[in-house]
Amino acid sequence: MSKISELFGSVVFNETVMRERLPKETFKALKRTMDEGIPLDESVANIVANAMKDWAVEKGVTHFTHWFQPMTGITAEKHDSFIAPLGNGTVITEFSGKELVKGESDGSSFPSGGIRATCEARGYTAWDPTSPAFIKDGSLCIPTAFCSYGGEALDKKTPLLRSMDAIDKQAKRILKLFGKNIRRVATTVGPEQEYFLIDKTLWEKRKDLIYTGRTLFGAMPPKGQELEDHYFGTIKPRVSAYMKELDEELWKLGILAKTKHNEVAPCQHEMAPIFTTTNIAADGNQLTMEMMKKVATRHGLVCLLHEKPFKGVNGSGKHNNWSLSTDKGENLLEPGSTPEDNAQFLLILTAIIKGIDEYQDLLRASVATAGNDHRLGADEAPPAIISMFLGDELEAILDSIREGKPYDRKAKEVLTLGVDALPAFPKDNTDRNRTSPFAFTGNKFEFRSLGASLSISCPNIMLNTIVAEEFRQFADILEGSADFTNDLNKLIRQTLKEHSRIIFNGNGYSAEWVKEAEQRGLLNLKTTSDAMPLFLDKKNVKLFKKHGVYSETEMKARYDIQMEEYCKVLRIEAKTMIDMMQRQILPACFRFAKDVAQSFTAIKTATPSAKCKAQLNLLQEVSVLCDYATEKTEAVEAALKNSIQQEDITAQAKFCTKTIIPAMQELRTVADTLELKVADSYWPFPTYGDLLFRV
Repeated sequence: MSKISELFGSVVFNETVMRERLPKETFKALKRTMDEGIPLDESVANIVANAMKDWAVEKGVTHFTHWFQPMTGITAEKHDSFIAPLGNGTVITEFSGKELVKGESDGSSFPSGGIRATCEARGYTAWDPTSPAFIKDGSLCIPTAFCSYGGEALDKKTPLLRSMDAIDKQAKRILKLFGKNIRRVATTVGPEQEYFLIDKTLWEKRKDLIYTGRTLFGAMPPKGQELEDHYFGTIKPRVSAYMKELDEELWKLGILAKTKHNEVAPCQHEMAPIFTTTNIAADGNQLTMEMMKKVATRHGLVCLLHEKPFKGVNGSGKHNNWSLSTDKGENLLEPGSTPEDNAQFLLILTAIIKGIDEYQDLLRASVATAGNDHRLGADEAPPAIISMFLGDELEAILDSIREGKPYDRKAKEVLTLGVDALPAFPKDNTDRNRTSPFAFTGNKFEFRSLGASLSISCPNIMLNTIVAEEFRQFADILEGSADFTNDLNKLIRQTLKEHSRIIFNGNGYSAEWVKEAEQRGLLNLKTTSDAMPLFLDKKNVKLFKKHGVYSETEMKARYDIQMEEYCKVLRIEAKTMIDMMQRQILPACFRFAKDVAQSFTAIKTATPSAKCKAQLNLLQEVSVLCDYATEKTEAVEAALKNSIQQEDITAQAKFCTKTIIPAMQELRTVADTLELKVADSYWPFPTYGDLLFRV
């Protein structure tokens, strides 16, 4: 491998490349656009486009594409070559500023939630100059936004950029109260990514993994994750080789891949990057998921990003580490050594507490998917109840403010480990609470409820807009205050009295917390069909319209898309179960039963006195289970047929939750029982023991 410093960003048209290849004034103009959002003049765009093209062609690139993120949750791209005819049978390479800044794509074939009719095909892609272009698969990829002919956002990036502008505007008002004139406040994110790796030859034999990304059938092997021997364990050579190549591919793309390790479940792993600006982090995470899958195939593996590929072991999430920073390098969530005296930090923290309490429904809706419903509240991920963890010290400080009592600061505790050779070190202000959905971890908040396959754009749109609104309200109150210190203290104290119910430092997995949360009035939205209708609550529509992040039309479109996707996913899973049961499992069970019956007859013929009790019992059990499986398969078929007869998408989603999912669970139970009765050599596809332990 080349030196990391040489490898990193080697296929990215980053700031270093721009400085080298752009005229000084052009670079300054582009930098102002990147840092301050100032529109780029067409003449400047032409110079940038030509420099991009020359750089890419030197690296063997022949095409360019506007790389965008439609509401499918994945990325999209349409490739055009750089060639232009000269008229004499020869060509040259060209790339204009117009081609850089704007592209056109079909706006009707992507999910639009009714914004676009099938006959209304025109959609536009618009260059996002704040996110650098990069080379992938022989094409120059230009990160873009995607909108309809009428200007409505058809993607996940446009609202994210709008939300970043909203929080920038309001955060600067807050900082101005403390005498700080800041050019830009940006949210930063470091999304930790969990994933599974399984053998590709085994994956090819499982229809459920191919069609749905998760196993719809599968009995647990004798060993799962009980011994906790996989977590942070020695990485297997095959996986290590995969991780090494993944790091290299990500580094080339300028993605700050930092940490890698084994996760809790067998064949589960994690990759964590260093923080970067939110829209760049979102782009990077989409590329990370794509690259994880591509690199896996080169090692004879398949990367599973489903939230729950295997029943009975932990699923995969994505921890969204979120913070706020100024262009001068100040982290606004850094409490300092004496947070009780840090008025700016306490005001910002109080605003976030208020926002999470008031808009807990939005945060839950932002992570709502059919796959993630398997994790939330299953004692392996945060509960579906949104709460905040702050740690003992911060909670004690806030308690003293709320109650109007002086804070009793204790000396910084030093941890000693009882071994002379080991160093003593200061204890952190907060522990880490892995059961909390929204935990403060020193100088950032970790939103832990995201599913592994989810785009991080939506949760960060919610976070940015919620906090922008609370900053707006606080700034409106405090700007022009005659007695700033007194009014500030009153505002913090009153806000904490009204919204501290959202703070919970205990065990989010416990049954007691569910009861306590209900008493506090916190929402427990267990499924997507419970959570998503609240997305369109009047207060939420008002929030997004006020800050220009979503129009009401765009919100309704996203609601319809997400609910429709939920129903489609469950129907695909149900159809796959029926197919596997009727065409694989039952025929295999019949063959096994036939051979058991023939064994019984042969033994009885040879030895009439033999009781053959084992064969008889097994034959009876398998026959009864096959009949039961047929009955449960018919129930899933009936539920599928009835689901499409519901009057609207909301009713369909609720029907899927209440009827299709329970029917699928019952069918799975009988199939998994059959698996434990039927000999391995008859079972029609690889078992959990094969999938989890043969990598």
